[in-house]
Amino acid sequence: MPHLPFLDANTIEQLHHYPSLIDELGKALSAQRITYPLRHHHDYSEENTLLIMPSWEDGRDVGIKLVTVTPANRGTKMPSIQGVVVYFDAQIGSPLALFDAAALTRKRTAAASALASRFLSRPDSRRLLVLGTGALAPELIRAHCTIRPIEEAFIWGRTFEKAQRIAKDFEEAKIPITSLEEFDTMAPSMDIISTGTMATEPLLYGKHLQAGQHLDLVGSYKKHMREASDEVVQEVSIFVDNRTGALRESGDLYLPLQAGIIKEADVCGELHELCAGDHPGRSRAEEITLFKSVGFALEDLVAARFYYQRFLATQA
Repeated sequence: MPHLPFLDANTIEQLHHYPSLIDELGKALSAQRITYPLRHHHDYSEENTLLIMPSWEDGRDVGIKLVTVTPANRGTKMPSIQGVVVYFDAQIGSPLALFDAAALTRKRTAAASALASRFLSRPDSRRLLVLGTGALAPELIRAHCTIRPIEEAFIWGRTFEKAQRIAKDFEEAKIPITSLEEFDTMAPSMDIISTGTMATEPLLYGKHLQAGQHLDLVGSYKKHMREASDEVVQEVSIFVDNRTGALRESGDLYLPLQAGIIKEADVCGELHELCAGDHPGRSRAEEITLFKSVGFALEDLVAARFYYQRFLATQA
């Protein structure tokens, strides 16, 4: 077997281009040629999780992501998400490359949020609030700024110093970022609120909402995790990246469903329906939209394919 290239975080960053990745993801979701079984989700200890996410397009390529999620690593030198993506040629079965799963996941997750925003946020959205200061936060800022004419961005985290560091990292970019010690008073004036936290209790309540907003909920990936209250999910138009995964895995939807506060029919549509034109997305300026993502393997395969093709171009 020939030597497999390993595309680490630095290589992925060098190959990265949000506008192109967002477009490729939209095309794949519209075409719906990729098969992606529901991911295997195994809690191998009380807090730690193993995710196994396969996907393939017949006659083209195969991808599988193996990831551990270790929340206790927050605040240490070790990342909370670690793993690899293995990318194969589907016709002859040969592995083509390995990828740093955490770096690839951050990029494709933010790209999916931005893609949803293309259909769900107001085109004139200019103020962005990001809740959370993990490795995903800067990507969410960059991706949302790719889609909408963001003029001001704000970031909040439980540790103010982390929010300050992220804001400082953007000083040389043409995006003014303000770190916040609290977000309650600012939230209602935001056009887009994007959350990427490990919260187990809601951060967003009805008092934070304003007509015309778009909410992008990324963090909750287990049934006991929540970023939005029952009041929020009752007042918004709900969209998801993948209906099966979002309803089964995320406490943001699973818990209010179990309590009878919302019904499955309250989910307006999936991301592929938006991309294919089967659902128009935002229907009026004053509508409050919510996009709940849990991630699914189609996104990983599209991202692996995208970066591998760009990597090959550098080797020519």
